[in-house]
Amino acid sequence: MPDGRLSAVRRRIQSVVDLYATPLRAAHYLELLNPLWSSRTLTARVEQVWDETADSRTITLRPGRGWRRHRAGQHIRVGVAIDGRRFTRTYSISSSPERRDGCITITVKILDDGRMSRHLVRHLRVGSHLPISLPQGDFVAPESVPTRPLFVTGGSGVTPVMSILRTWALIGNVPDAVHIHFAPHEHDVIFGTELSALAETHRRYQHHRVLTRAGNASPGEHHLTEALLDERCPDWRSREVWACGPQSLLDSMEALGAEAGVRVRLERFRAGVAELDEDATGGAVTFLVPDADVVAVDADATTPLLRVAEDNGLNPDHGCRMGICHTCDVPLVAGQVRDLRTGQITDEAGTLVQICVSSAAGDCEIQL
Repeated sequence: MPDGRLSAVRRRIQSVVDLYATPLRAAHYLELLNPLWSSRTLTARVEQVWDETADSRTITLRPGRGWRRHRAGQHIRVGVAIDGRRFTRTYSISSSPERRDGCITITVKILDDGRMSRHLVRHLRVGSHLPISLPQGDFVAPESVPTRPLFVTGGSGVTPVMSILRTWALIGNVPDAVHIHFAPHEHDVIFGTELSALAETHRRYQHHRVLTRAGNASPGEHHLTEALLDERCPDWRSREVWACGPQSLLDSMEALGAEAGVRVRLERFRAGVAELDEDATGGAVTFLVPDADVVAVDADATTPLLRVAEDNGLNPDHGCRMGICHTCDVPLVAGQVRDLRTGQITDEAGTLVQICVSSAAGDCEIQL
């Protein structure tokens, strides 16, 4: 039977079943049997957890119905409920799309005041089900292997690069690649054993570790500098550079690349923040929530309004948390807010505000 006719038959059968399932739909009952069968939301089951370091963990997920194969280097949004509130964060997929068991992995490091990262690393259990998004992002390995890449990573920023390296290793096509990775100590290097083995097995892959808090580290090794690049990768100016890690590392690599005329691909999971004036102030924020009590709180000039709302028991819709997906856009009712990426002030009532990258710039009212 042609695909079009088959789909039509399925829809007719579904509509008949839904009549008997009223007021629910058949899909709701399927979800009760197995959340991975859901046709309404994309869900993944936790198959395994593995501690990479003292504060990082690799989580093996089995995506359910609706999943599509990712490209090495892409990321997904992952949701979790903590104390009755829903949180969403973005994590790179650390496994290769060449993996054959239908699973993917994300590797999470506990961040300072990171509620969700701490929950995933310390409390997540095998058998849990998590809502996830389809794979996204363009920090991906090209279809043709780049001739001579340089990877610059720090902390958990190694995860998308690990997906790329694993893919090249599985297909037996590791190029002339140099990898400089920053970590505080040797025991903090995520995938440390695997990276060392990869360098031993594939002679064209060079792996250099910069231990920023080790006792024998020289002052020049504590930050990414032109001198460090010249030492660890003398031909870096003729390579394509891929960088992922802390904001300071990305800012340094971006500046060095621009000065040298080198193309740098960056993978950011936090929005860049503009330097604010010393006299920048926050204000009293009033959150207007339909069918709920008004929440009024004081907020400083630098904390995103999304975080202010969450800290006060609210649960606004959100996605990327860095001003890209616009899931958190809500109307400004009154007052003024500040775009933390640019410092620009918005004070026109009715304007949609991205609360994940906006802070109070005086008293304001926000409709959630």
